[in-house]
Amino acid sequence: MADHSRTNGFAATLANDEVALGVLDNAYSPTLVELYGELGVDFVWLDFEHGGPDPWDAGTVENLLRAAERTGVELLVRLPDTDPALVRKALDLGVRNVFLPRVKDAAEVREAVASARFRYEDGAGDRGLAAPRARRWGLVDDYVATEDAETTVGTTIETAAAVENVDEILDVPELGFVFIGPFDLSVSLGHPGEIDHPEVREAVETVRSKAVEAGVPVGGLSFGTDDAAEKAADGYQILNLGSTTGALRQTVTEWLDASDDPDDEP
Repeated sequence: MADHSRTNGFAATLANDEVALGVLDNAYSPTLVELYGELGVDFVWLDFEHGGPDPWDAGTVENLLRAAERTGVELLVRLPDTDPALVRKALDLGVRNVFLPRVKDAAEVREAVASARFRYEDGAGDRGLAAPRARRWGLVDDYVATEDAETTVGTTIETAAAVENVDEILDVPELGFVFIGPFDLSVSLGHPGEIDHPEVREAVETVRSKAVEAGVPVGGLSFGTDDAAEKAADGYQILNLGSTTGALRQTVTEWLDASDDPDDEP
């Protein structure tokens, strides 16, 4: 019989106060998820908020999960909504790391986190107990305890309201991490696209410093190796290094720029 042990490497990295490095696969390709796993990234970010397949489409999500599971890489799935039913669906398919979009207050974060737990705050959680793919259709031993231990629910901080309520959000029991979204935050603060605007930078720093102080892992985007190193030194534990389309754009552009145009030769 197959080994059904399910250790979450992404969660373990955060628990050990180490830095998890990942890539956004915005091609939503099982082949590329598998490749990234072979390359040794800690996670592959799948953003179902801004693109990709319908997260309710079980078959499509399962194929992405199979690619990740074969190479031992973790998927970090941003859901398009904080609906607890959507959280439960993703987890039952086998996703173990989800984060929420566009939250405004602690109440909706707490509701989502509780929906991912069989036991929560020494009481009843709000996750449904069945025999889905996450349970290997009934073959996993100690499923309840294993899932509660190996499931991570985080949230983006990307609205002005979330920044205002960040202390309460950080106090939500069993919150796995916060991920700072500077681009959406720039829109919410009235400076769309200006991620270096003083108000945006101040909001980002407020969230970063409060998360570090609260002992909640903080994540964000990195813009090059120097920026990644600086963010890691500042306490970031989750860093997205780039995207599939970004890497392809850069590489193909370099190829084109390096190619000699015969018409330009003397």
